[in-house]
Amino acid sequence: MSIFTESETRGLVRAVLSRAGVPACNVGIQLDMLLEAELRGVTSHGLLRLERIVARIANGVADPVTAGTHHWRAPGFLAVDGERGLGPVVAFRALDALCERARTNGIAVAAIRNSNHIGMLGWYVEEVARKGFSAIALSTSEALVHPWGAKRAVMGTNPIAIAVPTGDDAPFMMDTATSLVSMGEIHDHASRGAAIPLGWALDADGNPTTDAVAAKAGAIAPLGGAKGYALGLAFELLVAALSGAAVGADVVGTLDSDRVCTKGDVFIVMDGPNPDLRGFLQGIRDLEPADGFPGVLVPGERGRDCKRRRQREGLPIPDALWSRMQDLAGATAPAETS
Repeated sequence: MSIFTESETRGLVRAVLSRAGVPACNVGIQLDMLLEAELRGVTSHGLLRLERIVARIANGVADPVTAGTHHWRAPGFLAVDGERGLGPVVAFRALDALCERARTNGIAVAAIRNSNHIGMLGWYVEEVARKGFSAIALSTSEALVHPWGAKRAVMGTNPIAIAVPTGDDAPFMMDTATSLVSMGEIHDHASRGAAIPLGWALDADGNPTTDAVAAKAGAIAPLGGAKGYALGLAFELLVAALSGAAVGADVVGTLDSDRVCTKGDVFIVMDGPNPDLRGFLQGIRDLEPADGFPGVLVPGERGRDCKRRRQREGLPIPDALWSRMQDLAGATAPAETS
């Protein structure tokens, strides 16, 4: 593991994406998404994804140029054909349109199909909240999660993110999968040869496992048992109903390099009076912590703290991953070893 500055990392990722054929107008958006995840410690949605993005472009299942096409099916409902575009590029173009429409309508919804993996949902809604809107994001994935009481994966990890303006430049933001963990976290453990906690996943035979490699072929547990299962299923059905995306085993393209992505995304942007919520949130932070807890946090704060620390101290990146990125860029960059 070596330490790299944000600037070094940004430069190398930009070189990789540019060499892969991503135009300058789109490089920044895809780059920002990957770096934001890495800075916040969400490595499962960070630089590990870069090699697959490049491979999908090379294989013709991701178009690095398009930002998708828009059709307003109703004054507040935008249908988006992503045209196989890069997920963040398609999503941000849709969000720009939603913010403009929400200013006049009060609310606007976008349902996106035929796009690629969009990464960390919280980044999108937080950026929208900084403009003064509340926002909700939903997305689906391959069948990676077993229903409560079952042994086989038939549902996606189906995350949700919500952001709300609070009266300052740090909106409230929560971002969670409806699975106990993401498959990206399983892959992250497998790539490092690390065991996963018991209870995270089942192997291919439906048995509990701590082997991350075995879990990749098995099923992830739903978050919170039956309640997480119910939420995940509801989100998958809702996204499919609104976007026309696939469901269950028919969802592909976020964990492979050669199949057209069939998942869906839904964004909801809402305008409102936006009262000052800073006092209420500070009251939560000031609560006396329970035994064993150093303090009470508001969702999103741990990731922001990690981002500030990594911007100051650098990003820890596995040497093998940095070397692969150098190969993809056709360049070399010096490492400041830790």
